[in-house]
Amino acid sequence: MSNLARRLIVAVVGIPVIILLCVVGGFGFYAFVALLSTVALYEFYVLAEGKGARPQILPGILVGFLIASAFVYRRASLLVLEALDSRGIAVPVPSLTQFLLILLLLSVVVTLVVELFRDRGSAIVNLSATVFGWLYISMFFGALIGLREIFNPEDFPVARHFEVLGPSVPEDIRDTIDRWGGWTLLSVFASIWLCDSAAYFAGRALGRHPLLKRVSPNKTWEGAIAGFLAAIAGFTALRFIALPYLSVFHAIVCGGIIGLFGQLGDLVESLIKRSAGVKDSSALIPGHGGVLDRFDSLLFVSPLLFLYFEFVVFCV
Repeated sequence: MSNLARRLIVAVVGIPVIILLCVVGGFGFYAFVALLSTVALYEFYVLAEGKGARPQILPGILVGFLIASAFVYRRASLLVLEALDSRGIAVPVPSLTQFLLILLLLSVVVTLVVELFRDRGSAIVNLSATVFGWLYISMFFGALIGLREIFNPEDFPVARHFEVLGPSVPEDIRDTIDRWGGWTLLSVFASIWLCDSAAYFAGRALGRHPLLKRVSPNKTWEGAIAGFLAAIAGFTALRFIALPYLSVFHAIVCGGIIGLFGQLGDLVESLIKRSAGVKDSSALIPGHGGVLDRFDSLLFVSPLLFLYFEFVVFCV
């Protein structure tokens, strides 16, 4: 079977699954992204081992899973609190920021202690690879979960977009907010695809000036500019189709973030692979390489969009 055929089969199966999970959201979307994060972190640790590092793979993956899971903490904690409250039990719970900080601090301490008793190569290199994997992969994938969770009606600034009487949110409004979350994620995916496609075809047709030859010899400035403009145009167009809550200005900024940092994410992953001396992060996805290869742009874009939506678009 040709490489193109394998790519098409993966696309035919994978795209509907991604669309469904983005639309449904909730714990289903969280589980999917947490799985991607776990696999990508393992791929990164294997790449690091190829360069002589000995990251703490099993403890690192466990911590990475918890870090990614922290971004669904608000939804999960509400379920726990409701269950406890029904039994007359009241317990204090930290905020998402506090929970994430506690998790990171304790994880670093435990990782240092574990490394103390390993005696496997350079402790500095091992610790650096282990912790960097959490920050680059687990935290960034977690931000994608966080971006979808912003559209949880319990966290969404309902009064800014709807006229609601009383503290409760009507079911139709809750459904609308949730639908906006799904369409926002799909718009991000679509804009990344438009950026990649425009950069590829414009680079082949018009490319004359290498973008960063030592990292990715085939990428050009002409292709990068075309990808950047395509992402802005795509996300702005989708704003009029599916994202009525978003102003045109915010749509342009989001498209710019995707167009610029999506391509930088691709270059960063290429840098890591070139340093490791490999073409793909793994052979897990037929015709596409590994999870890191397939989601490198999304990985880089997710935390920036999460922060932009959290502190600018929906800032109270």
